[in-house]
Amino acid sequence: MDNKFPYQSILIVCSVNTARSRMAEGFLRDFFKKLNSDVMVNSGGISSNARDGMTISMDAKLVMEEIGIKLSDKALSTDLKKHHQFVRDADLILTLTNKHKEELHDFFNLDDKDILTIKEFAGENGDIEDPSMREELFKKVRDEIINYLMKGLNKYEF
Repeated sequence: MDNKFPYQSILIVCSVNTARSRMAEGFLRDFFKKLNSDVMVNSGGISSNARDGMTISMDAKLVMEEIGIKLSDKALSTDLKKHHQFVRDADLILTLTNKHKEELHDFFNLDDKDILTIKEFAGENGDIEDPSMREELFKKVRDEIINYLMKGLNKYEF
């Protein structure tokens, strides 16, 4: 049975694209870069308060730097409701919560897409909590994101 990773483009979706989705995107970009893989990874926000051009959370940047992953200082948030191409171009969409999944389905026709929460990707259920404005939660959320992404990725051969 061939169990090669079947996706060429991954989109990570959260509320406003300044913390959780950026940490997941940074981790996955680093993961695929170390494998010399050309899998594209992007992220965006889907909630009503998502906006283009917001700066990435300093807490998210700091906890990722602790594990050797630098989130770009030039990176700004992306509102997926204004940038449909990110959704259209992705062949795997990973959300942080079930609510994000529902919001995507409300806004886009996703019949041809694989769309899972990060925990579903790992074979489990549930959401990954928003750490916003609670500095002590950022490390916990970072570790949770990485744990579930690795659990999902470990199902594949690279």
